Amino acid sequence: MDAVVYQGPHDVAVEAVDEPEIEHENDVLVDITTTAICGSDLHMYEGRTAADPGIVFGHENMGTVSEVGDAVTSLEVGDRVVMPFNVACGFCRNCENGYTGFCTNVNPGFAGGAYGYVAMGPYKGGQAEKLRVPFADFNALKLPEGDVHEDSFALLADIFPTGWHGTRLANLEPGESIAIFGAGPVGLMAAYSAKIQGASEIYVVDRVESRLEMAEDHCDARAINFEESDPVEQIKDVHGGGVDKGVDAVGYQAIDPETDPGDEAYDPARENPAVVLNQLIQTVRPTGQLGIPGLYVPSDPGAPDEMAAQGRLGIDFGKLFEKGLKLGTGQCNVKQYNRELRDMIIEGRADPSWVVSQRVDLERAPEMYEKFDEREEGVIKVLLEP
Repeated sequence: MDAVVYQGPHDVAVEAVDEPEIEHENDVLVDITTTAICGSDLHMYEGRTAADPGIVFGHENMGTVSEVGDAVTSLEVGDRVVMPFNVACGFCRNCENGYTGFCTNVNPGFAGGAYGYVAMGPYKGGQAEKLRVPFADFNALKLPEGDVHEDSFALLADIFPTGWHGTRLANLEPGESIAIFGAGPVGLMAAYSAKIQGASEIYVVDRVESRLEMAEDHCDARAINFEESDPVEQIKDVHGGGVDKGVDAVGYQAIDPETDPGDEAYDPARENPAVVLNQLIQTVRPTGQLGIPGLYVPSDPGAPDEMAAQGRLGIDFGKLFEKGLKLGTGQCNVKQYNRELRDMIIEGRADPSWVVSQRVDLERAPEMYEKFDEREEGVIKVLLEP
C-alpha cells in the first residue's frame, strides 16, 4: 500500500509499504478515507525530534473498518470510524480516570501513545491506505454511515478536541474573555470552541493574515498581528486590562516578535521557546488561568540555545507567582470530548470544517508538507485522501 514516509529533515515521500495485519484479537483494520497533516507532524518533518527515517506519518485518521479481530465486540466490517490520535488501552489507571493521552500500557516506559509519531509507540501512522487500530472497541468512535460531515468528522481525531481542550485547561467560563496565541488549526479551533462556550471577548494572536481573517470571520475574534506591535499591549489597549483566560496554541517553536522578520515566511533563527508563555503571563489578569495545549518537548536538537535544547525555558515564574496564575498543560485526552463534539456536529451545533483549506490526493503529500511548513498564505488545514 502507499504511505507517507519520513526520509529525513524536510523530506517525505509516498512509498509502497507493507499492509498492516491483525496482530491482536482486539485489533481492527481500517481503510482510510481521510487523514490530515498536523502542525505536530512538522516538528518531525523539520528534524526537530529524534524521528528516524522510515516512520509512516499520520495521527489524524478516519475510515471504514475492513477487518475485525476475534475479541472485538462493538465494531463490524463496514463501520465508519474516526480514531483519536491517542492510542490507549482503556483500563490503566489513567485511562479509567479519563486521561487517555497518558495511557501507561500502550508505550512501555512512557505515558502516552499515538499513531505515526516519534517516541509514541510502535503504531504506524494513517497517512496511508490502511491502518491497524489496537484496543479498537475503546479507540474507534463510530460515525453515521455515508460521507456526511466527512471534513468535520476528520477533525475529531485531533484539532477540534485539542482546541476544546485548550479552553478547558484554562477553565473558561461563559462570559469570560480569552486570549489565544496562535492561529494555526489548533488555535483556530480553540477560538471556535471559546465562541461555542460563550466567551464574551476572544483575541487571537498570529502574523499570518489569512489565519487571522478566519478567526474574525468564523470565531467572532479580534485579530492581533504580533508583527505590528507588542501583542500584550494591543490586547490591553482594547480590553482595558488583563483578560480572564489564555491559551498557548503555539508551543516551543514560537517566533519572537522583537526579532527582525526578514524575508522568509518562517525563520528558525527568530525562535524563542518561552516567548508565548511569557506573553500570556503578562496578558492574563491576576488569578486568571492559562491552558497550554501547544507542544513542548524535553529535548530539541534544533533549539536556539543549549538550555532550550534540554527543554528548559526562561519562563517569568516570578511574575506568574506574583499574579497567582494557574495553568494546565498536556496533550489532549481526545476521548474526553470526541463523542460530544461528534454529536454537536450531527445536530448542527458545530461545524469546524471551515478550517479545512485543502483536500488533496495522498500522492500530493510532499508538496503540501512543504507549503504548510512554509506557512504559505491560505494553507491552514490539509486533508489527504489515500
